[in-house]
Amino acid sequence: MPKLPQVKARDLVKIALKLGFTFRTQSGSHAVYVHSDGRKTTIAIHPTETMGIGLLTKIIKKDLQITKAEFVKLLKS
Repeated sequence: MPKLPQVKARDLVKIALKLGFTFRTQSGSHAVYVHSDGRKTTIAIHPTETMGIGLLTKIIKKDLQITKAEFVKLLKS
C-alpha cells in the first residue's frame, strides 16, 4: 500500500472533480462536493495548510470511495 503524500485542499478538490464530483455549496471554509450517484464530501479549504493524514484517509475511503493507490495515481496524473 503506497504511503499517502501530504496534499493541500486544492489538490483534493482537483481529484474530486476528476472523479465526477461537482461543487454544491460552501459555508465558511467548508466546501461541499456531490456526485450524481449520491456520494458527497466536505473539504475544509485552508490554502496554506496541508490536510491531516487521518482526515485525508477518511475522505479517500468513505467519501470518494477509492483506494489509496488510486488516489496517488490520480494525484500524479
